[in-house]
Amino acid sequence: QVRLVESGGGLVQAGGSLRLSCVASGSAFSCSVMGWYRQPPGKQRELVADATFGGRASYADSVKERFNISRDNTDNTVYLQMNSLKPEDTDNYYCNAKWSLPSHDDFWGQGTQVTVAS
Repeated sequence: QVRLVESGGGLVQAGGSLRLSCVASGSAFSCSVMGWYRQPPGKQRELVADATFGGRASYADSVKERFNISRDNTDNTVYLQMNSLKPEDTDNYYCNAKWSLPSHDDFWGQGTQVTVAS
């Protein structure tokens, strides 16, 4: 019953910005880690950024100076502010949420498309 719903993707010009949102619902507990992933063609799904419940954030080197992740723990929501977007950022961005309570679980959203025009 856990659902992750992403929004905020779209088409932007290089150098533009987007703000992605992901809302996790269906659990009485806050998730331990929420993050964003993308999957270039022919590659494994890769971490873009994630954040722990306590606010510790991790970023891929390619986005560290341009993206910012934040969380609202009251409603299990994670945001990804993407600035200075590059064509190579084009991908489907997937939200991931991990729970430690009541059990260890891992869920994915359907993705939101980000397209950056060159």
